[in-house]
Amino acid sequence: MRRAVRSTRAWARAVAPGALPDFLIIGGQRCGTTSLHHYLAEHPQVRPASGKEIQFFSIHYGRGERWYRGHFPASMAGRQSFEASPYYLFHPRAAERAAVTLPQARFIALLRDPVERAYSHYLHTRSYGAEPLSFGDALAAEHDRLAWALRAGPDSRAAHAVLRRFSYAARGRYAEQLERWFRHVPRSRIHVVRSEDFYADPATTYAEILRFLDLEPYLPPRFAQHTRRVEWGAPPREVRDSLRAYFVPHNARLAELLGWPDPWPA
Repeated sequence: MRRAVRSTRAWARAVAPGALPDFLIIGGQRCGTTSLHHYLAEHPQVRPASGKEIQFFSIHYGRGERWYRGHFPASMAGRQSFEASPYYLFHPRAAERAAVTLPQARFIALLRDPVERAYSHYLHTRSYGAEPLSFGDALAAEHDRLAWALRAGPDSRAAHAVLRRFSYAARGRYAEQLERWFRHVPRSRIHVVRSEDFYADPATTYAEILRFLDLEPYLPPRFAQHTRRVEWGAPPREVRDSLRAYFVPHNARLAELLGWPDPWPA
C-alpha cells in the first residue's frame, strides 16, 4: 500500500519533477542496505528519495524518467539525493539502464556472507507466506523456478516475482553481478563493502562511504540496526555445509575480481 501511494504521488510531482539522484545503494538484499539507507539519510548534505526501493531500473523502468524524477527533491547546491533498491545489483538489466540514465552517479554495493544472506532471504520470503518449501527443498528447486520465470524475459511480471523471492543462491554469486555492473559503469564509481565489516565497525565503514561520495565527515546520533525482518534459527547443518561448498568457487572469483582476500572462508 505504501508503495502504491508513493507511486501515485510521484506521478503528481512529475508535473515539476525533481533532479535525478547523485548516488544509489544497489544491493545486495539482506546485506545491511536498510541500515545504510537510514545512516545516509541522516547526513545534513543528503536528501533521500520519497522512500526506500523505488525500483525504477528493475521493475518500473517502463514508467519513464519523468516518473522516476518525481521521487526526488529539486536540485540544491551542496546537497545530494539518493535511493536504495537492493534488487538493482541482481536484476539483469539494471546496470545498463542506470549507466545510461545516471552517467555521473556513484553506486554502493554491500555484500554479505552468501550462505548467511541466502538463509536470511529465505526467512524473509517465508515471513510473508510466499515460500512453502523447507530451505533445502527451496535451494533444490531454485534453478527450475528461475528458469521458468525467465522464459518471458527478466521484465515479465512472473520474472520479477520469482527473481525477487526465490533467488537464494543466485544472489550470492556476487562476482557475476559485479562484472555486469563493471561492464557498464567505471569501477571508480562503484564502492563495494563487505557487510560484516559494516556490522563490526559501522563508523569506519560509514566514513569510507562518505569519502567515496565526497560528503563531509558526519556521525549519526547512533548506529542502530534497521531491518524489516527479524532473523531466527539456523538452517540444518548439512544444508549449510552444502551451500558453503557451493559458494567456494564463486567467492574465489569475487576475491580475484576485487583484489580481496577470501572474504568468507569455508
